[in-house]
Amino acid sequence: MPAGELTPLTDLERDALGELSNVAMARAATSLGQMIQLEVRLSVPTVEILTPQAAIAIVSKPGNPNLVAVRQDFTGAFSGRALLIFPEANSLELVRVVVGRQLPLEDIVDLEDEALAETGNIILNSWVAVLANLLKRSLKMSLPVVIRRDQSHIFDTVGPRESLILFLRIKFDISKREIHGYVALMMDIPSIEQLRSLIAEFVNSVTRGAD
Repeated sequence: MPAGELTPLTDLERDALGELSNVAMARAATSLGQMIQLEVRLSVPTVEILTPQAAIAIVSKPGNPNLVAVRQDFTGAFSGRALLIFPEANSLELVRVVVGRQLPLEDIVDLEDEALAETGNIILNSWVAVLANLLKRSLKMSLPVVIRRDQSHIFDTVGPRESLILFLRIKFDISKREIHGYVALMMDIPSIEQLRSLIAEFVNSVTRGAD
C-alpha cells in the first residue's frame, strides 16, 4: 500500500490504540514521577497513522521553526525509529521542571540534553514495550540521542525506505504545568500493516470477552 493511499484508522483501531497509549503513558508517568519526585500525568488526546508529510504539517507551528527530539531506534522482529518531539521553547520548559527551577539558567542549559535524553528514554521505552507486548515480539532499543532540526527535516531517514508514522499528541502535566509534545513511531509499511492486523486481533479478543 503506497503511503499516498494510506487508509485512515477506523474508530475501533483508534480506540484500541488509545487504550494502549494510556497504558504506556501511565507506565511512563510513574517512572518519570519517581525520577523527578513530582506528580506527573501524561495523556494522549489523539493517535493516528500518518505519512511523514502529514506529520510535518502537524508539528510545524508559526514562530517555532526548530524542533528538539529524542531519537531511539528499535530492532527485532521488525525495525523502526521512535521520536519524542518538542518545539524548542517547550523542551526548555520541560527541562526546567525536570532538573529544578532553583538552578541558574546556564546550569539548566548545560543539563538540557541529559535531561531530555533521560525523559525520552523513559517515555519511548514505555511505548515500545507496550507495542512489543502486543506483537508478542522482543524489540531492542538503541541509546537515546538528542537531535535538533527544522520542522521539515525532523522525520528524515537514511535510505529510500518508505515509512509511515504512528503519531501521538501527548500532554505533560507536571507540577501544575502543561507541556505539549509528540511521540512518533516510524515504521515501514509491512510493519504498520502487521500492527494493524494485531490491533484487529486485540479488538476481536476484547469484543469476544465482552459477549
